[in-house]
Amino acid sequence: MSSGKDLTEIRREYAAEELHMSDLAADPVAQFAQWQQQMAKLDPEDSTSMVLATASSDGCPSARIVLLKHFDSDGFCWYTDYLSQKGEELDGNPQAELLFYWRMLERQVRIWGTVERLPRAEAERYFSQRPRGSQLSAAASVQSSVVSGRSELEQRYQALDQRYQQETIPCPENWGGYRLLPQRFEFWQGRPNRLHDRIVYSQQLEGWQRVRITP
Repeated sequence: MSSGKDLTEIRREYAAEELHMSDLAADPVAQFAQWQQQMAKLDPEDSTSMVLATASSDGCPSARIVLLKHFDSDGFCWYTDYLSQKGEELDGNPQAELLFYWRMLERQVRIWGTVERLPRAEAERYFSQRPRGSQLSAAASVQSSVVSGRSELEQRYQALDQRYQQETIPCPENWGGYRLLPQRFEFWQGRPNRLHDRIVYSQQLEGWQRVRITP
């Protein structure tokens, strides 16, 4: 038998009230906005943190935390390096899932859909709003590429810092935004005895359809 650590005794109890179908908005984007606003009041810094799950063209999955930057009825948007692992995977397989875990509310939201790049103008507009340090980091780093050590990355950063002392830092050509166009939402509410509430919205020809699924 493995000598690894046994974690089976670690448990969490959930005590939230029932999630009624009748209490949810007909539009899942509106419902997401309501939950996100509630979370932002409790923890504004983490209310936009989400797991972005992608997969390679041959089906190998990968996941990481990124930040939601804006959303509306057209989709959910974030920004990154196009040459990163997630960027390359989205080029070959433009489907993804987003997962928001809001522990303080005992809630999760999963959003699945296809992904497209945002127009260049939107990427440049958002890049211009970022703190200067974040701009320099994006310009100095080709995300997910191998470097000899941290000092190499810091030297690139310092060189760009000196170069653009009196100039606007341009948005790198390999940096930009993505939009996930949602086709399926799942709203999850933790409940006592693991009888969790799960409401799924799916996009149909006649509009969004809702069903309750088992925990």
